[in-house]
Amino acid sequence: MRSTSGSTVRERLLAAADELFYSEGVQTVGVERVVKRAGVSKKTLYLVFGSKEALVLAYLQARRDAIEDRVARGLARFGTPRERLLGVFEIQGEFFAAPGYHGCPFLAASAETPHDSAVERAHADYRAWVRALFTGLAAEAGAADPGAVGGELHLLYDAAGVAAKADRDPSVAMVARAAATAVLDQAGLRMQKGDTSRRPAVVLKAHSATEPAEVARRR
Repeated sequence: MRSTSGSTVRERLLAAADELFYSEGVQTVGVERVVKRAGVSKKTLYLVFGSKEALVLAYLQARRDAIEDRVARGLARFGTPRERLLGVFEIQGEFFAAPGYHGCPFLAASAETPHDSAVERAHADYRAWVRALFTGLAAEAGAADPGAVGGELHLLYDAAGVAAKADRDPSVAMVARAAATAVLDQAGLRMQKGDTSRRPAVVLKAHSATEPAEVARRR
């Protein structure tokens, strides 16, 4: 099903859902607003997705695909496993500092849905991916206990995401990066010759709570 503009109806519905769900919430926004924004009928939405929950899951999957792609491309600029571990926080900071950041889309959607829902499971799957990312990089770096190091870094990653949204301050990613540096040093994963991980590649401007920092919107 393709519109005269060349985009498919599915793409238009997903684009509308992405904008509305992320900025306002998956429960706050009804299908009527999604179809109006997409310029299609409610019947068409149900023909394409079958249910609102399926639309929400498709929205979250698109967000995850974009996040994974951006992280993979971002990590390619770092040379050593230690640099890549710390680089995750620099990439996170780029999300925080981009226009339209409203926090983690998975956490927000999960908070609005019943326990053990498909949306909550999608959130759990996303968190498992983040944990595996940190644990895998810790193993590459030679950590004696990659799971423990990965768990500590994941906790810092989560905390930074919550703080960036609450305080409207993208610079918290660099605070988390500094704490992550201490975790790696404690685990014996210290700098090696040629390692530039002491010098962050990005510097993020802090914003006060009264001056919103419109942060990372995935597009």
